[in-house]
Formats: sequence, C-alpha cells, structure tokens
Amino acid sequence: MVLLPIKTKVRGPATPAPPSDDDIIDEALDLFRANCLFRNFEIKGDADRVLIYLILFISDCLNKLIKNPSRKEALKILNTRATDHFALPGEPMFPLNALYAPPANRNDADLLRQYLGQLRQELVTRLVDRVYVDDKPSKWWMCFQKRKFMNKSL
Repeated sequence: MVLLPIKTKVRGPATPAPPSDDDIIDEALDLFRANCLFRNFEIKGDADRVLIYLILFISDCLNKLIKNPSRKEALKILNTRATDHFALPGEPMFPLNALYAPPANRNDADLLRQYLGQLRQELVTRLVDRVYVDDKPSKWWMCFQKRKFMNKSL
C-alpha cells in the first residue's frame, strides 16, 4: 500500500498535503455513497487500494453509529474504533488479503500500521463533521449503514 499525503493534525508517517488540495480522505468521503453500492471495483493503482480500505472503514464507522448517538458520543465511539487494534494485509483477519500484498518485513508492517492508524483517526474526525450537522446524524449518511462495499467488511 502506498503512503499518500493527507491533510491532518494527527501525528504519523504521512507527508502533509497542501490544505487547498483534496486528499485521499476527502475523495473517500465524497465517493463513499456511490462506491458502497459496487460489488466489484477495478483497481488501477495503489491509491485505489487505500481508497478501498477507507471506504470499508467508513462503512464500519457508520455501523458503529447504529444507535444514533449524539455528535460528542459518536466522536468518542469512533475515535476508540480508530485506535483499536486492526489487522494488516497478510494477517488472517484482514478481509482483502487477495488484493493487498503483505508488508515485506517488520519495519514495513510497523510503518503501515502507523499510516493506517493516522488515516483512520483523521477520517473519523472528518466523517463526524459530515454526518452530524445539527447534533443528529444525517439520514442521507445513515441510510448506508447496512451496505457492504464489495460484500466485505473490516
């Protein structure tokens, strides 16, 4: 998986992206509602692999908000989810091992874990900003709770 630049305040290995440009997290959030309807997804590059991972994580986050908590509670729930232990490519619990090459060594695995953790934490912050407009979750986001992108989930 490639390390793409992102706009973030979260510490991690990703290089900072210019604040005026859209990054991979913005792209994932913008395209989530259309892409989550796909059963198949053509991978044209490493950035698509990051996009797939983020779409699956967004879907997982929306499932955690099934009880419609307030904005503050949702941020707490999702931040906990973002920092929980998660499987990497090559590990048995990772759902998309067929699409991702496992890290070559321990250092690469640690770097990938830090990068994905940074992506997850930043994505949670931006997702809550989009889903919660008036301290209530938007029905236009929550209607995608049950959808599974490529019939997979994290």
